[in-house]
Amino acid sequence: MRYIALLRGINVGGNNIIKMKELKAAFFNEGFSDVVTYINSGNVIFNSEHDEDMVKDRCEKLISRNFNLDIPVCIISSIELADSVSHAPEWWNNSTDAHHDALFVIPPMTAEQVVANIGSIKEEYESLSYHGRVVFWTASIKTYSRTRVSKITKDKTMYRAITVRNANTALKLMGMVGVEN
Repeated sequence: MRYIALLRGINVGGNNIIKMKELKAAFFNEGFSDVVTYINSGNVIFNSEHDEDMVKDRCEKLISRNFNLDIPVCIISSIELADSVSHAPEWWNNSTDAHHDALFVIPPMTAEQVVANIGSIKEEYESLSYHGRVVFWTASIKTYSRTRVSKITKDKTMYRAITVRNANTALKLMGMVGVEN
């Protein structure tokens, strides 16, 4: 199975530094195959014969062992990523003057719980939808600070249960696993 590991909170603001060359080597040494990294934010594409739960456990342990970091990891299969993005709303990634993000939910949290925690969005500033474990969000660059989703960082439990990638990164990862949008 082709998987994508999305590491949460690495190489941000000089914290939790992991070099992608070392991360790739750690995944390879763990027995994963066809390992590729994409940009410095902790996106690793690889193959494994194991199920998603075992892959997640192995990834989090290898990060702890190799980099001495306790980092949540979202594991999503290429099939699930393709399914979620194929159900993205029309407004997602459809404007150049807006932020377009994919919030990947890290189990045991669910997308339903994340959306419920965000509460009623401010429709004049943002749009929100989800499919599977991916929450799609778009907001005007000018009014970003007024959005409900921008406030999610205040709830540390909720914030630790998601990892965010912009639409360009999410779509690039899809292409890298051989899925066209």
